[in-house]
Amino acid sequence: MGFFLEVILPIMAVFASGFILQRIRVLDVKSVSAVSLYILSPALVFITLYDAKFDSGFLVVLVYMFILFYVMVVFNKILSKVFKWKTSTESASILATGFMNSGNYGLPVVLFSVGNAAVPYAIFIMVIQALQNNFFGIYYASRSTSGMKRALANVMKMPTTYAAILAFLFHYGSIGVPEAIHSTLSMVGDAAIPVMMIMLGMQLGSITGLKLNWQVVASAVTLKMIIAPVIAALFVWLVDVDPIIASVLIIISAMPTAATTTMYAIEFDTEPELVSSITLISTLVSIVTLSILLNIVV
Repeated sequence: MGFFLEVILPIMAVFASGFILQRIRVLDVKSVSAVSLYILSPALVFITLYDAKFDSGFLVVLVYMFILFYVMVVFNKILSKVFKWKTSTESASILATGFMNSGNYGLPVVLFSVGNAAVPYAIFIMVIQALQNNFFGIYYASRSTSGMKRALANVMKMPTTYAAILAFLFHYGSIGVPEAIHSTLSMVGDAAIPVMMIMLGMQLGSITGLKLNWQVVASAVTLKMIIAPVIAALFVWLVDVDPIIASVLIIISAMPTAATTTMYAIEFDTEPELVSSITLISTLVSIVTLSILLNIVV
């Protein structure tokens, strides 16, 4: 009950504020998202990775993120064969289970539950997940050659991609950042997490249509909220990683569906109402599953 009151409830309260605001005022979520995407998140990514002490743990995180994604794809393809889903339904399920909400939701949960020492790993995961989402998300949403080309172009348009590259270059090149610039970036970056949390509430508040195909919803939510953290637990047990990294991987793996997947589902008409349903339901289910998980892991 402690983690629910100290971590989950405060985060849900912030989500709820964005949700209620969107329902009352119907604001332009894209404008808020643009501020986060082009200003706040790049500042947070750069300053955190620039200040981080890189070790083999970051490589472990990178390997795990790709393993988890491909395992989710394989599970969905098996379920698609068993239940005879059409291609668009399979793609919708892959979008909903392959990409977790590591930024808006996962980052604050890791910060509040594990602490500041875990934040660099969580932000590194956020960058990797953003790259995966912008590449594989578009690919599976479109399932075409043009989708592959667009996926590559989309990744190269991401400000966080360049922020991460610059952070690595400055870090390993021992290039100093003037204190005035460092403090400014830190201040801007500090605003990223609360804005992302409010933005998730607004995104959920913008959902207008649901498609409760319970067979797909139940399987996707089970994969996302139960199977994924079990895979993470098996991975950290086999690899024997640092306890902080282990906690981060398990917690992030248990995050609900990324809200941005709905955007791709809408754009490429990959059953957007189904993806929206899984996003909303997995977020609600996470209140219970994460409260239990945090008491086990942390």
